[in-house]
Amino acid sequence: MTIFCSHCHRPLQTETSCLPRRGKQAPSASKPFRSTKSASKARRDQINVELQALRSLLPISAQEKEQLSYLHTMALVCLWLRGAQLFPPGTHSAPPAGPALGTELLSLLPGFLLVLLANGKLVYISENVAQVLGLSMVELVAQGDTVFDILDGRAHEDVRKKLFLAWEEPGREVTFVSEMRTSKAFRLQHGGNRAMAVRGHFTALPWLASPSPAAFLALCTPVARLPAASDASSQDNIFQSTHVLDMTFTDVTESVTYHLGYHREELIGQSWYSLLHPEDADLAAAQHQGVALGAGAGTAVLRVLRRDRTWAWLRVAARRDGGGRAITCTSHCLR
Repeated sequence: MTIFCSHCHRPLQTETSCLPRRGKQAPSASKPFRSTKSASKARRDQINVELQALRSLLPISAQEKEQLSYLHTMALVCLWLRGAQLFPPGTHSAPPAGPALGTELLSLLPGFLLVLLANGKLVYISENVAQVLGLSMVELVAQGDTVFDILDGRAHEDVRKKLFLAWEEPGREVTFVSEMRTSKAFRLQHGGNRAMAVRGHFTALPWLASPSPAAFLALCTPVARLPAASDASSQDNIFQSTHVLDMTFTDVTESVTYHLGYHREELIGQSWYSLLHPEDADLAAAQHQGVALGAGAGTAVLRVLRRDRTWAWLRVAARRDGGGRAITCTSHCLR
């Protein structure tokens, strides 16, 4: 009687299978050979060599290079690649890497320079950022590769709206205020992160093929530290106002004259919205809606028109009072 192999169904000379011995099984599509530990180590070593080569090419100090992890190395490489793509070598408007911009020129600025893509990705941060935030450019990029990684989380949605508004209308200047991450030493000395006003606009770069705006160019300048909700140490920077639920003034403290220039009688009966900067109306409306619907206290940083037609930056904390029939606002002047 002929015996057939249970695996390949070919006739066998003996009552054995034609399968290869264990340990010498041929590879198949479903069971390919697994890589050995030595092969995996060789690949990791090769990756490490390439990362070290990339690190050596970064235009930063040797001390900063030694402190970089592989992840931070890749973040910095991506930053410089984005910069090289937007500002190729030879273009007159290219932001120089590192201190080539000149410490004397940077020292004349009231803040540091920032370049972003439309999605918030970082392209360039000037070296003098360390004088403002206590973190070097390398340390700041280590926080993340987008502007949202270095801003207070409460401001993210407002910043996205401002960037979108600026992108839709190239050349239009927008401004937003938010706390930015700082060094531990800065926070210990000043009691928190630093409030920064970011003012900039999108611009089309003539040397790129695309006519759409490519880069958001901004100057970041410090404002007074955002006070904590429980901070009562700076009463000179505060005025209070009371409103009906539609935000019409019913009362305001006399100190408003010092901060905004208006007399108390001029504001009573006016709408709070008549004083707001148009770009901040949506943010104020969201705060108003949250407070009016009973979501507790709401806080926002807004620009308010002074009597001399200039803009004042205020941190406004609002809450419902009077049995829910009124809204009280405490406004801290940031500058």
